[in-house]
Amino acid sequence: MKMNLKFPRLFFTIVVVFTLLIISACGNDDSSPEPETDAGTENAEVTLDSAMGEVTVPTNAERILAPYHEDALLALGVTPVAKWAIGQSVQDYLEADLKDVPSIEWNLPLEQVLSHEPDLIILENNMDSYEGTYEDYQKIAPTYAMTEETVKDWRKQVETFGVILGKEDQAKQVLTDYEEKVSDAREQLAEAVGDETVAVIWAAGNQFFLFEQNRHSAEVIYSELGLKFPALVEELGTAEAASWNPISVEKLSELDADHVLLLALEGEQGIATLENSSVWQSTPAAKNGNVHILHDPSNWTNKGLLASQKTIDDVLNALVK
Repeated sequence: MKMNLKFPRLFFTIVVVFTLLIISACGNDDSSPEPETDAGTENAEVTLDSAMGEVTVPTNAERILAPYHEDALLALGVTPVAKWAIGQSVQDYLEADLKDVPSIEWNLPLEQVLSHEPDLIILENNMDSYEGTYEDYQKIAPTYAMTEETVKDWRKQVETFGVILGKEDQAKQVLTDYEEKVSDAREQLAEAVGDETVAVIWAAGNQFFLFEQNRHSAEVIYSELGLKFPALVEELGTAEAASWNPISVEKLSELDADHVLLLALEGEQGIATLENSSVWQSTPAAKNGNVHILHDPSNWTNKGLLASQKTIDDVLNALVK
Protein backbone atom coordinates (compact mmCIF):
# COMPACT_ATOMS: atom_id res chain seq x y z
CA MET A 1 0.00 0.00 0.00
CA LYS A 2 1.49 3.37 -1.03
CA MET A 3 0.86 6.21 1.51
CA ASN A 4 0.07 9.70 0.20
CA LEU A 5 2.02 12.08 2.40
CA LYS A 6 0.06 15.08 1.10
CA PHE A 7 -3.22 13.69 2.44
CA PRO A 8 -4.35 16.17 5.14
CA ARG A 9 -6.12 13.74 7.42
CA LEU A 10 -3.08 11.84 8.71
CA PHE A 11 -5.02 10.43 11.66
CA PHE A 12 -7.54 8.80 9.34
CA THR A 13 -4.72 7.22 7.35
CA ILE A 14 -3.15 5.73 10.44
CA VAL A 15 -6.49 4.25 11.48
CA VAL A 16 -6.96 2.66 8.05
CA VAL A 17 -3.46 1.11 8.10
CA PHE A 18 -3.99 -0.24 11.62
CA THR A 19 -7.32 -1.75 10.58
CA LEU A 20 -5.72 -3.47 7.57
CA LEU A 21 -3.00 -4.96 9.77
CA ILE A 22 -5.62 -6.44 12.10
CA ILE A 23 -7.54 -7.94 9.16
CA SER A 24 -4.32 -9.42 7.74
CA ALA A 25 -3.38 -10.97 11.06
CA CYS A 26 -6.76 -12.67 11.27
CA GLY A 27 -6.31 -14.27 7.86
CA ASN A 28 -4.71 -17.60 6.94
CA ASP A 29 -1.28 -17.83 8.62
CA ASP A 30 0.05 -19.94 5.72
CA SER A 31 -0.56 -17.20 3.15
CA SER A 32 2.44 -15.31 1.83
CA PRO A 33 2.57 -11.90 0.17
CA GLU A 34 2.77 -11.59 -3.60
CA PRO A 35 6.42 -11.33 -4.73
CA GLU A 36 7.45 -7.86 -5.78
CA THR A 37 8.00 -7.43 -9.49
CA ASP A 38 11.20 -5.80 -10.59
CA ALA A 39 10.00 -3.05 -12.86
CA GLY A 40 13.39 -3.08 -14.59
CA THR A 41 13.39 -6.77 -15.57
CA GLU A 42 12.41 -6.10 -19.18
CA ASN A 43 15.33 -3.69 -19.55
CA ALA A 44 17.85 -5.60 -17.41
CA GLU A 45 21.47 -4.83 -18.16
CA VAL A 46 24.88 -5.77 -16.82
CA THR A 47 28.13 -3.85 -17.00
CA LEU A 48 31.39 -5.79 -17.15
CA ASP A 49 34.93 -5.63 -18.44
CA SER A 50 35.59 -6.56 -22.04
CA ALA A 51 38.43 -6.44 -24.55
CA MET A 52 37.06 -3.02 -25.51
CA GLY A 53 36.88 -1.70 -21.96
CA GLU A 54 33.85 -1.53 -19.73
CA VAL A 55 30.65 -2.31 -21.62
CA THR A 56 26.96 -2.60 -20.78
CA VAL A 57 24.88 -5.31 -22.44
CA PRO A 58 21.32 -6.61 -21.96
CA THR A 59 20.82 -9.76 -19.86
CA ASN A 60 17.52 -10.67 -21.51
CA ALA A 61 18.68 -11.03 -25.12
CA GLU A 62 16.90 -13.74 -27.10
CA ARG A 63 18.67 -13.67 -30.47
CA ILE A 64 22.31 -14.25 -29.56
CA LEU A 65 25.24 -14.59 -31.92
CA ALA A 66 28.49 -16.00 -30.44
CA PRO A 67 30.37 -17.53 -33.39
CA TYR A 68 32.64 -20.48 -32.54
CA HIS A 69 31.55 -20.26 -28.90
CA GLU A 70 28.20 -21.96 -29.23
CA ASP A 71 29.51 -24.59 -26.79
CA ALA A 72 29.19 -22.17 -23.86
CA LEU A 73 25.73 -21.03 -24.98
CA LEU A 74 24.42 -24.58 -25.26
CA ALA A 75 25.94 -25.50 -21.90
CA LEU A 76 23.64 -22.83 -20.44
CA GLY A 77 20.60 -23.98 -22.39
CA VAL A 78 20.70 -21.19 -24.97
CA THR A 79 20.42 -21.82 -28.72
CA PRO A 80 22.21 -19.22 -30.87
CA VAL A 81 20.54 -17.44 -33.75
CA ALA A 82 23.27 -18.72 -36.10
CA LYS A 83 26.25 -21.08 -35.85
CA TRP A 84 29.89 -20.67 -36.86
CA ALA A 85 30.96 -22.28 -40.13
CA ILE A 86 33.74 -22.34 -42.69
CA GLY A 87 31.87 -23.09 -45.88
CA GLN A 88 30.11 -26.38 -45.17
CA SER A 89 32.33 -27.22 -42.19
CA VAL A 90 30.76 -26.78 -38.77
CA GLN A 91 31.51 -27.98 -35.24
CA ASP A 92 30.13 -31.48 -35.70
CA TYR A 93 29.99 -32.39 -32.03
CA LEU A 94 27.34 -29.69 -31.52
CA GLU A 95 25.17 -30.68 -34.46
CA ALA A 96 22.73 -32.72 -32.38
CA ASP A 97 21.60 -29.39 -30.94
CA LEU A 98 22.37 -27.09 -33.86
CA LYS A 99 21.38 -29.06 -36.96
CA ASP A 100 18.41 -26.76 -37.63
CA VAL A 101 20.30 -23.53 -36.86
CA PRO A 102 21.49 -21.56 -39.91
CA SER A 103 25.20 -21.03 -40.46
CA ILE A 104 27.16 -17.81 -40.52
CA GLU A 105 30.59 -17.56 -42.13
CA TRP A 106 33.53 -17.53 -39.74
CA ASN A 107 34.60 -13.96 -40.57
CA LEU A 108 31.15 -12.52 -39.79
CA PRO A 109 30.24 -10.64 -42.98
CA LEU A 110 28.16 -7.65 -41.93
CA GLU A 111 25.30 -8.46 -44.30
CA GLN A 112 25.03 -11.96 -42.86
CA VAL A 113 25.05 -10.62 -39.32
CA LEU A 114 22.28 -8.16 -40.19
CA SER A 115 20.20 -10.90 -41.81
CA HIS A 116 20.06 -12.86 -38.52
CA GLU A 117 18.82 -9.81 -36.58
CA PRO A 118 20.74 -10.51 -33.35
CA ASP A 119 19.98 -8.52 -30.21
CA LEU A 120 23.35 -9.47 -28.67
CA ILE A 121 26.69 -10.23 -30.35
CA ILE A 122 29.59 -11.91 -28.51
CA LEU A 123 32.99 -11.75 -30.21
CA GLU A 124 36.57 -12.81 -29.50
CA ASN A 125 39.16 -10.27 -28.35
CA ASN A 126 41.12 -10.40 -31.63
CA MET A 127 38.98 -8.48 -34.12
CA ASP A 128 41.37 -9.03 -37.05
CA SER A 129 39.59 -12.20 -38.16
CA TYR A 130 36.25 -10.42 -38.61
CA GLU A 131 35.12 -8.56 -41.69
CA GLY A 132 33.71 -5.67 -39.69
CA THR A 133 35.05 -3.54 -36.88
CA TYR A 134 33.79 -3.57 -33.31
CA GLU A 135 31.93 -0.32 -34.05
CA ASP A 136 30.29 -1.93 -37.11
CA TYR A 137 28.83 -4.73 -35.01
CA GLN A 138 27.83 -2.31 -32.25
CA LYS A 139 25.63 -0.52 -34.78
CA ILE A 140 23.78 -3.79 -35.40
CA ALA A 141 23.32 -4.90 -31.77
CA PRO A 142 24.93 -4.53 -28.33
CA THR A 143 28.32 -6.23 -28.70
CA TYR A 144 30.57 -7.83 -26.10
CA ALA A 145 34.19 -8.64 -27.00
CA MET A 146 35.60 -11.29 -24.69
CA THR A 147 38.88 -10.67 -22.91
CA GLU A 148 41.82 -12.81 -23.97
CA GLU A 149 41.54 -14.73 -20.69
CA THR A 150 37.89 -15.53 -21.36
CA VAL A 151 38.61 -16.70 -24.91
CA LYS A 152 41.34 -19.08 -23.73
CA ASP A 153 39.64 -20.45 -20.59
CA TRP A 154 36.34 -22.17 -21.29
CA ARG A 155 35.44 -22.24 -17.59
CA LYS A 156 35.82 -18.47 -17.43
CA GLN A 157 33.77 -18.31 -20.60
CA VAL A 158 30.87 -20.23 -19.07
CA GLU A 159 31.01 -17.97 -16.01
CA THR A 160 31.08 -14.81 -18.15
CA PHE A 161 28.27 -15.99 -20.40
CA GLY A 162 26.30 -16.81 -17.24
CA VAL A 163 26.63 -13.19 -16.12
CA ILE A 164 25.74 -11.81 -19.54
CA LEU A 165 22.71 -14.08 -19.92
CA GLY A 166 21.45 -13.74 -16.35
CA LYS A 167 22.22 -17.42 -15.74
CA GLU A 168 24.93 -17.22 -13.07
CA ASP A 169 23.44 -19.99 -10.90
CA GLN A 170 23.12 -22.30 -13.90
CA ALA A 171 26.73 -21.58 -14.86
CA LYS A 172 27.92 -22.54 -11.38
CA GLN A 173 25.88 -25.73 -11.48
CA VAL A 174 27.12 -26.97 -14.86
CA LEU A 175 30.71 -26.34 -13.79
CA THR A 176 30.13 -28.26 -10.54
CA ASP A 177 28.57 -31.13 -12.47
CA TYR A 178 31.56 -31.19 -14.81
CA GLU A 179 34.05 -31.44 -11.94
CA GLU A 180 32.07 -34.38 -10.56
CA LYS A 181 32.21 -36.05 -13.97
CA VAL A 182 35.99 -35.55 -14.09
CA SER A 183 36.43 -37.01 -10.59
CA ASP A 184 34.36 -40.09 -11.40
CA ALA A 185 36.14 -40.68 -14.75
CA ARG A 186 39.55 -40.24 -13.13
CA GLU A 187 38.79 -43.01 -10.63
CA GLN A 188 37.57 -45.38 -13.36
CA LEU A 189 40.65 -44.76 -15.51
CA ALA A 190 43.07 -45.15 -12.60
CA GLU A 191 41.65 -48.61 -12.05
CA ALA A 192 41.41 -49.60 -15.73
CA VAL A 193 44.63 -48.08 -17.11
CA GLY A 194 46.85 -47.31 -14.14
CA ASP A 195 50.28 -46.08 -15.28
CA GLU A 196 49.88 -47.18 -18.91
CA THR A 197 50.52 -44.38 -21.39
CA VAL A 198 48.06 -42.92 -23.87
CA ALA A 199 48.67 -40.91 -27.05
CA VAL A 200 46.21 -39.08 -29.27
CA ILE A 201 46.69 -38.91 -33.05
CA TRP A 202 44.48 -37.08 -35.54
CA ALA A 203 44.46 -38.50 -39.05
CA ALA A 204 43.35 -35.82 -41.51
CA GLY A 205 43.49 -37.12 -45.06
CA ASN A 206 46.83 -38.88 -45.15
CA GLN A 207 48.50 -36.62 -42.59
CA PHE A 208 48.98 -37.39 -38.91
CA PHE A 209 49.02 -34.94 -36.04
CA LEU A 210 50.23 -36.08 -32.64
CA PHE A 211 48.65 -34.10 -29.80
CA GLU A 212 50.99 -32.36 -27.40
CA GLN A 213 50.05 -32.68 -23.75
CA ASN A 214 48.09 -29.39 -23.81
CA ARG A 215 46.79 -29.40 -27.39
CA HIS A 216 43.01 -28.89 -27.47
CA SER A 217 41.22 -31.70 -25.60
CA ALA A 218 44.44 -33.56 -24.85
CA GLU A 219 44.67 -31.24 -21.87
CA VAL A 220 41.54 -32.93 -20.53
CA ILE A 221 42.97 -36.43 -20.63
CA TYR A 222 46.39 -35.57 -19.24
CA SER A 223 45.79 -32.70 -16.81
CA GLU A 224 42.27 -33.50 -15.65
CA LEU A 225 41.91 -37.27 -16.02
CA GLY A 226 45.50 -37.96 -14.96
CA LEU A 227 46.46 -40.24 -17.86
CA LYS A 228 50.16 -40.61 -18.60
CA PHE A 229 51.70 -39.50 -21.89
CA PRO A 230 54.54 -41.38 -23.64
CA ALA A 231 58.08 -40.14 -24.22
CA LEU A 232 57.39 -38.94 -27.77
CA VAL A 233 54.61 -36.65 -26.55
CA GLU A 234 56.90 -35.31 -23.84
CA GLU A 235 59.53 -34.67 -26.52
CA LEU A 236 57.08 -32.48 -28.42
CA GLY A 237 56.80 -30.11 -25.45
CA THR A 238 53.83 -27.78 -25.12
CA ALA A 239 51.66 -26.74 -28.05
CA GLU A 240 52.10 -23.49 -29.92
CA ALA A 241 48.68 -22.32 -31.00
CA ALA A 242 49.87 -20.82 -34.28
CA SER A 243 51.54 -23.99 -35.54
CA TRP A 244 50.79 -27.68 -35.58
CA ASN A 245 52.91 -29.73 -37.91
CA PRO A 246 52.12 -33.23 -39.15
CA ILE A 247 54.31 -36.10 -38.05
CA SER A 248 55.61 -38.79 -40.40
CA VAL A 249 54.72 -42.46 -40.10
CA GLU A 250 58.41 -43.16 -39.67
CA LYS A 251 58.54 -40.84 -36.66
CA LEU A 252 55.43 -42.51 -35.28
CA SER A 253 57.44 -45.74 -35.15
CA GLU A 254 59.07 -44.23 -32.04
CA LEU A 255 55.71 -43.96 -30.30
CA ASP A 256 55.88 -46.32 -27.33
CA ALA A 257 52.38 -45.57 -26.05
CA ASP A 258 50.42 -48.44 -24.51
CA HIS A 259 47.21 -47.03 -26.00
CA VAL A 260 46.52 -44.81 -28.99
CA LEU A 261 43.32 -42.87 -29.54
CA LEU A 262 43.19 -42.44 -33.33
CA LEU A 263 40.84 -39.66 -34.42
CA ALA A 264 39.68 -40.20 -37.98
CA LEU A 265 36.47 -39.79 -39.93
CA GLU A 266 34.90 -42.89 -41.43
CA GLY A 267 36.90 -43.95 -44.48
CA GLU A 268 39.77 -41.53 -43.78
CA GLN A 269 42.79 -42.47 -45.89
CA GLY A 270 45.12 -42.33 -42.89
CA ILE A 271 43.45 -45.35 -41.29
CA ALA A 272 44.37 -47.58 -44.23
CA THR A 273 47.87 -46.08 -44.35
CA LEU A 274 48.55 -47.11 -40.76
CA GLU A 275 46.94 -50.52 -41.13
CA ASN A 276 49.23 -51.24 -44.10
CA SER A 277 52.39 -49.86 -42.49
CA SER A 278 54.77 -52.41 -41.01
CA VAL A 279 56.48 -49.55 -39.15
CA TRP A 280 53.23 -48.60 -37.44
CA GLN A 281 52.19 -52.17 -36.80
CA SER A 282 55.40 -52.68 -34.82
CA THR A 283 54.47 -50.07 -32.20
CA PRO A 284 53.31 -51.38 -28.78
CA ALA A 285 49.73 -50.13 -29.11
CA ALA A 286 49.25 -51.62 -32.58
CA LYS A 287 50.86 -54.96 -31.65
CA ASN A 288 48.61 -55.31 -28.61
CA GLY A 289 45.39 -54.27 -30.32
CA ASN A 290 45.16 -51.04 -28.34
CA VAL A 291 44.59 -48.59 -31.17
CA HIS A 292 41.12 -47.16 -30.53
CA ILE A 293 39.58 -45.42 -33.53
CA LEU A 294 37.23 -42.50 -32.76
CA HIS A 295 35.24 -41.32 -35.77
CA ASP A 296 34.36 -37.80 -34.58
CA PRO A 297 37.48 -35.69 -34.09
CA SER A 298 35.54 -32.41 -33.77
CA ASN A 299 35.29 -32.25 -29.98
CA TRP A 300 38.97 -33.19 -29.70
CA THR A 301 40.07 -30.16 -31.71
CA ASN A 302 38.13 -27.72 -29.59
CA LYS A 303 37.91 -26.57 -25.99
CA GLY A 304 34.64 -26.10 -24.15
CA LEU A 305 32.46 -27.67 -21.52
CA LEU A 306 30.50 -29.83 -23.97
CA ALA A 307 33.64 -30.68 -25.95
CA SER A 308 35.37 -31.77 -22.74
CA GLN A 309 32.39 -33.83 -21.62
CA LYS A 310 32.33 -35.68 -24.93
CA THR A 311 36.10 -36.21 -24.78
CA ILE A 312 35.73 -37.83 -21.36
CA ASP A 313 32.98 -40.10 -22.70
CA ASP A 314 35.19 -41.07 -25.66
CA VAL A 315 38.08 -41.96 -23.37
CA LEU A 316 35.92 -44.02 -21.01
CA ASN A 317 34.31 -45.91 -23.91
CA ALA A 318 37.74 -46.70 -25.38
CA LEU A 319 39.76 -47.56 -22.28
CA VAL A 320 37.35 -48.80 -19.62
CA LYS A 321 36.21 -52.30 -20.46
